[in-house]
Amino acid sequence: MPGLLSLDLLISAACAWLAIGLAGLVAPGNTRFIARFLFPLGAVIGIAVGVVALASLGGEAQVAVLAIGLPDLPFHLRLDNLSAVFALLLGFVSAGISVYAAGYFRDGKGTAPGLLCIEYHVFLASMLMVVLADDAYAFMVAWECMALSSFFLVTTDHRHEEIRRAGFIYLLIAHIGAIAILLCFGVMTGGSGDYSFAAMRQQELAPFWTSAAFLLALAGFGAKAGLVPLHVWLPEAHPAAPSPVSAMMSGVMLKTAIYGLLRVSFDLLHSTIWWWGVVALAVGLLTAIFGVLYSTVQSDMKRLLAYSSIENIGLIAVAIGLTLIFHAYGMDALAALAMTAVLYHCLAHAGFKSLLFLCTGSVLHATHERSLGKLGGLIHPMPWVAWLALAGVIAGAGLPPLSGFVSEWLLLQGFLFSPGLPHPWLNMVVPVAAALVVLVAALAGFAMVKFYGIIFLGQMREPALKDAHDAGPWEKAGLVWLALITLFLGVMPSTVILRLDAATRQLLGAGLADTLNQQGWWMLAPISAERASYEPLIVLVTIAATLLLARWLVRSLFHGRVRRGSPWDCGYHFEGPRAQDTAEGFSQPIRRIFEPVFRMQRQFPAARDAQPVYNVKVEDHFWYWCYLPIARLANWISALIVTLQGGRIAVYLMYSFITLLLLLLVARP
Repeated sequence: MPGLLSLDLLISAACAWLAIGLAGLVAPGNTRFIARFLFPLGAVIGIAVGVVALASLGGEAQVAVLAIGLPDLPFHLRLDNLSAVFALLLGFVSAGISVYAAGYFRDGKGTAPGLLCIEYHVFLASMLMVVLADDAYAFMVAWECMALSSFFLVTTDHRHEEIRRAGFIYLLIAHIGAIAILLCFGVMTGGSGDYSFAAMRQQELAPFWTSAAFLLALAGFGAKAGLVPLHVWLPEAHPAAPSPVSAMMSGVMLKTAIYGLLRVSFDLLHSTIWWWGVVALAVGLLTAIFGVLYSTVQSDMKRLLAYSSIENIGLIAVAIGLTLIFHAYGMDALAALAMTAVLYHCLAHAGFKSLLFLCTGSVLHATHERSLGKLGGLIHPMPWVAWLALAGVIAGAGLPPLSGFVSEWLLLQGFLFSPGLPHPWLNMVVPVAAALVVLVAALAGFAMVKFYGIIFLGQMREPALKDAHDAGPWEKAGLVWLALITLFLGVMPSTVILRLDAATRQLLGAGLADTLNQQGWWMLAPISAERASYEPLIVLVTIAATLLLARWLVRSLFHGRVRRGSPWDCGYHFEGPRAQDTAEGFSQPIRRIFEPVFRMQRQFPAARDAQPVYNVKVEDHFWYWCYLPIARLANWISALIVTLQGGRIAVYLMYSFITLLLLLLVARP
């Protein structure tokens, strides 16, 4: 697209989302108008954003200046290949979520529909402006709008105290992260007073200040992304928010934090130091292991997915760390491979995690239950949701032929090709990190099996589940859209990587396009076909053919010759759903093996109890190690200040007299 046309269209899309939000205030109580007209219109804008961003990939950077800021401080905007990748992610994924939301939102859910509409679309517009901002002022304004609008969305059902508490924690961590980001931008200006990204790109900072800027960026954007130990808001906010909001936050908003970290680390900072990669790698591994372990032991389906998001963000941070290490040592091909894994996993996670959160929304609407212990057997009354959720589960478990496998395979290829690093210590550490990534992938598969098996398979654990109903037409359309994104990313990786290559070359000066063009669109061979290759279409056809053949053999060879009988159950009468594994029982081996990782409270049944109850509550150690001591310190300081402010004029005069004496003593020559 010539000139500034692509950037102009994206700015217009952000304005259109704001206009749609304001239109919700015209009839704030008309749920049908808002849900059936405004949200689908927002989905159309999302598709337009995705198409424009896709068309701009590979083109020249486009800039614009909007005179809507402070005097002599306008908004600078820029559309380049990196921002286009994340605008593409935002557009296509938000389209499916918006269509689903058209059938999800109901009356009587706390916030009025009109207010919900404007909060939702301001959220979308602010995320788009974050990836287009080209100065610190515009970036921070968009960033804070994103934080505030998402806070109001999290607290949609604000009548419940636990939801208000979750919103407060989220807002607190968001502002701590924003302070770190603002300090990072301040360091990168180098004292020049010019906060435009163009000026930051020209700054030649000393290694100390460059490292300080990187660490501040890692902390600030890590708070929004959910890196340990700044993750505590995420498992609280996701269960509290409506499911479309949870999908938007996990699928899209977390990626804006990844975008910010990539922008600072590879674009605004000139040099790269190898130990930055080690820090990012260590934090990413800690986050991934922590997230996947806690996801395996959850009994709340939305909390399970929230911890799974922490795990996936950890894997992205691992890939960023690997990219920094390779880039610092001039290993361009491997750096491009690791960066491709970063971008691909951002796209893949946005698709399958949004799909899974929306499926939990349908289950929640149909059953009014979030607890895994009260679900089961929903594949029969909810076949659409069950089969579409299966696509998200397969991708989340990192299994072929869907998107999660491709991104994790690319990451592991980066580890496998890493021997030969100049630093001997890194040559010892990197294989250990690779083994931990494999462990995370295996445990993620365990968590996804638990999620799907407990909810959809087996028998119904509660009689009321028989009244469950499948998703409505709007909800089905949104789920199908996200499932198609997940499938496309899984079976056409070379095509996708060729589009992502423009962003990789912008950040690193190297890419994978030349190698992929030599192999053909059906084969993924990032380095060379002789060393490693993957043919997703062949895998897909093989799996489909195997399933069809097995079905044909069963129906043709054994039809009419199968005798059904009661299974032998060791002489005991079958207890129905009570004989099935509970969520706690399913994850018991993980709790036993990794017991020191968890803070557990167990409730055991009394002896000869007629109705024995066993309960286990898993808590986060970081609450007790970090946050509760800080809260107690803050309360102590507040109580001290209250004591000092006694309200008596004589006490205040005494403070003034003592202060005056101290000043005289200090000022005495």
